[in-house]
Amino acid sequence: MPSQPREIYLVRHAIAEPHGPAWPDDDARPLTAEGIKRFRRAAEGLRALDVHLDLVLTSPLPRARHTAELLIEALEKRPELRVNDALRPGETTAAAIAAIDKQRDCRQLAIVGHEPGIGMLAAHLAGLSRPLPFKKGAVACIELDSGAVKGGGTLRWFMPPRLLRRITR
Repeated sequence: MPSQPREIYLVRHAIAEPHGPAWPDDDARPLTAEGIKRFRRAAEGLRALDVHLDLVLTSPLPRARHTAELLIEALEKRPELRVNDALRPGETTAAAIAAIDKQRDCRQLAIVGHEPGIGMLAAHLAGLSRPLPFKKGAVACIELDSGAVKGGGTLRWFMPPRLLRRITR
């Protein structure tokens, strides 16, 4: 019997404080107040699209984790949140794929991470020749028939945050 398709939602973290004198440690940068406000509205757009999730995996960095929490708050049924080091900046696509593969029981899974990794992961899953250019707060939905093999998925949609925010107007 064939397995049911899985929906993988890839999310780039919302707008964060810039790296610089105020935030010299890139791993510690939080979301800005504007980033929080905008992503809340984008997440409401996901709710309006009737997105349901079983689990949200996030990078441990504060800007990604906070984005994941905002996503969860916006959904009707709140999924579990798990932090995964494989989603840190600089980790390999193979590490992210392994993290996804460990969640085989999740039919609807969100991955919250960073560029360029999230764009490279999208390309890998959907068999694209180039990474998708994720703006901060953008979301892609990729359907996988089985596993997370290269090119085994179908890009269902890819929305910048501005479009997600307009859905709720």
